[in-house]
Amino acid sequence: MSSSWRTKSWFTVVAPSYFGNAEIGLTPSDSDDKLIGRVIETSLYDLTGDFSLAHVKLYFRVKEIKGNKAITTFKGHDFARDYLRSLVRRGSSRIAGIFDATTKDGYTLRVTTIAFSVGRARTSQKRTVRTIMKNITGKKAKELKFEGFAQEAVLGKIGSEIYNEAKKTLPLRKCEIVKTKLLKEPAAS
Repeated sequence: MSSSWRTKSWFTVVAPSYFGNAEIGLTPSDSDDKLIGRVIETSLYDLTGDFSLAHVKLYFRVKEIKGNKAITTFKGHDFARDYLRSLVRRGSSRIAGIFDATTKDGYTLRVTTIAFSVGRARTSQKRTVRTIMKNITGKKAKELKFEGFAQEAVLGKIGSEIYNEAKKTLPLRKCEIVKTKLLKEPAAS
């Protein structure tokens, strides 16, 4: 049997500075070290108050405890499945690409990008769009540090950059980075 509720303290979970140090929520724990590594899920709507971003789920991992605050780091994000299903249309193509990108400061992320075309896309067009996705994702990762890359991926800046470049090849309806996952952090020196 686990320890009783009375012995547990409540900790305020705080988002990293690049997500505005917003309070994500509260979590109970009977010791600080049991809290380290815990993953907290929230939505972008909860952080920004913008209801149009309710489909974006963010994951933060607790990295340190300061008093009764649990300080987190970005672990990844993804889109709600029902939102992705709502984007599919008959007579259009869905082009997906999954790439690993390493940021300027050595973090490696797996990035999933999806584009939806206006009409049916030929195989060669899909290949070209995937190449554009890979090139822009890789270029942005090399230019930006982890915090900036995470922010631009979640807020749709990288997706709109891919959209603007790829629409020259094929008429697109939408292009977004629908999932990121932190694979590797740089070795602490």
